[in-house]
Amino acid sequence: ISLTWFWSVIQNDFKTGNVDLEGCMRLLEKMQIPFDEAHVTHIFKKTVDKRTGQVISMEDFKAIYRAIVHRSEFQELFRAYSPDGKTLPDSQLIKFLVKEQFHTEATETTAFELISKYEPIDEVRKKKQMSFEGFVRYMNSEECSIFKSQHKTIYQDMNQPLCDYFISSSHNTYLIADQLMGPSHLWGYTSALLKGCRCLEIDCWDGSNNEPVVYHGHTLTSKIPFRSVIHVIDKYAFMSSAYPLVLSLENHCSPKQQEVMAECLKSILGDKLLTSPIGGETEMTKLPSPEALKFKVLIKNKKVGTIEEGMLRTDDETGAESATATDTVAETEDVSESDLLSDEETDDTTPIYRSKSPSKRRGDRRTSSPPPSKKSKVKKPKIALALSDLVVYTKSSKFVSFEHSLENQKCYENNSIGEAKARKFVKQSAREFISHTTRFITRIYPKGTRMTSSNYYPQEFWNVGCQMVALNFQTPGTQMELQDGKFLDNGGCGYVLKPEFLRDRNTTFTPKNVGAYSKPMSLSIRLISGHQLPPSSLSKSNKADPLVQIEIYGVPEDQAKKKSSVVKSNALCPKWNETFSFNIQVPELAMIRFCVQDEVSLVNNEFLGQYTLPVMSLNTGYRNIPLLTKDGIKIESASLFAHVWYY
Repeated sequence: ISLTWFWSVIQNDFKTGNVDLEGCMRLLEKMQIPFDEAHVTHIFKKTVDKRTGQVISMEDFKAIYRAIVHRSEFQELFRAYSPDGKTLPDSQLIKFLVKEQFHTEATETTAFELISKYEPIDEVRKKKQMSFEGFVRYMNSEECSIFKSQHKTIYQDMNQPLCDYFISSSHNTYLIADQLMGPSHLWGYTSALLKGCRCLEIDCWDGSNNEPVVYHGHTLTSKIPFRSVIHVIDKYAFMSSAYPLVLSLENHCSPKQQEVMAECLKSILGDKLLTSPIGGETEMTKLPSPEALKFKVLIKNKKVGTIEEGMLRTDDETGAESATATDTVAETEDVSESDLLSDEETDDTTPIYRSKSPSKRRGDRRTSSPPPSKKSKVKKPKIALALSDLVVYTKSSKFVSFEHSLENQKCYENNSIGEAKARKFVKQSAREFISHTTRFITRIYPKGTRMTSSNYYPQEFWNVGCQMVALNFQTPGTQMELQDGKFLDNGGCGYVLKPEFLRDRNTTFTPKNVGAYSKPMSLSIRLISGHQLPPSSLSKSNKADPLVQIEIYGVPEDQAKKKSSVVKSNALCPKWNETFSFNIQVPELAMIRFCVQDEVSLVNNEFLGQYTLPVMSLNTGYRNIPLLTKDGIKIESASLFAHVWYY
């Protein structure tokens, strides 16, 4: 049957005679077979060698097709369940699903759905059976991916307070290279939003013609108008996720240009901008949920006074006359020079400059005061009330100490803590840190000395419940792969519910002492094979010497790394058949990373591809593992094949 089907699909293409390499690739595309050009070219050349000329016959094409599609590891599985080695009746398919894929609820309906979806041969499909062709297509499909399909949708409870979620967060979002000389670019915002990022950072400075600009202050990074950034955000804000987007403003503007910022935000974002508490309540005891804030943009910035005062002002402004009579500028409570109008202490590569010219605005009572003497207190940063009033649930507040926060901090006040300080807290006072993050949104940012915009490992801060662990999205590497992998979860919406032990205010969990919170998992991964792996950059044809490294990231005692052996000179279909076992104490926090490398020498490996996902999102059974490039782009034809099992 399958031969008849095969000839019928390809015979038209051979009507005019034999087919060249390009025709061969076109045929594979037509048959919807993902392929790597280097591998097809190599197999094609091997097939052609026997005769002269650069063309192949139908028989040759069949051999090429088989070399790519008919994998021996799939054949073994198929034969184990097929009574005649040719087809799988629905009953046998159900058996395979239950026994091998742990799909315990599989019924006739499930089997028929898979057959109608993946079986290419009409007469087999009509008999409600599956041929090997259909089986291969099923095994290569999303349904057999190592990532649980239900986790590709929003399946978590989205009605908990905002501080109960890990939130996908970006640092210096406007940069697309390094933070000393690199270009600032709108693409930084577009790409982060398309990746599902839900907290963007905007560094704002005074620009010419009263138009604020965005760039990395006192460096040679280029400048982009604040207005353009907000236009891009308006366009892409909810393309990848419906849940609230937070704009973290690092604000270095004069009050006058802050008013321009406020006007920009209001006029461009319109109804998307959250300007008052939902439900109108001013006494806030807990933060609203992502569900309640769907399609809303929240401004994170310093704020003066209470929400109530701001709302009264907004009501006043509707009677426009009175607006001119009130002050338009106020001072923030915090005095530290470095703190300025931003919530960051060292989020800048260099010290922050502050305009010395007193504001000529009405309501700025300082204009007549004598110049301060050298010894007098540093001038308090000023904030335009128009901007202050746009801050509702995300008020930036200076972090003093965990004790101070417990006594004084309101639920809508957030802290930003630099990675070095945060790391010290993780080591010295993890319990207080976790108690803090059960109550308040905490943002971690990379230290200012990372001139090349390198990243820290986010895992240690997720381990203590930090919600906004901000990374440089423009910098590829394992750190960003962990970020992307973590937020694949929950439908890629940018919000992942924290485990119960990081939400409970009375928790005694710490990463170093998991105690009663441990739910040990015994995980076993049999790495079977690879398929169409990217060839080594050193190979003139389609070769590599691949090995696979499997890494676990999580609480300290769960961190682990295991390496497979090296398969020499085979990137098309390397076979390992090696089993790796891991004991994981806190699976709810653990991430697993599969990294494929080419062994260049004993001391040097070249990256070929990787895939990272949460341990709790692992599918059991025979699974294909997609591979991504360094930049996080899926390599369509490449994959690993493994058997996953845990209890």
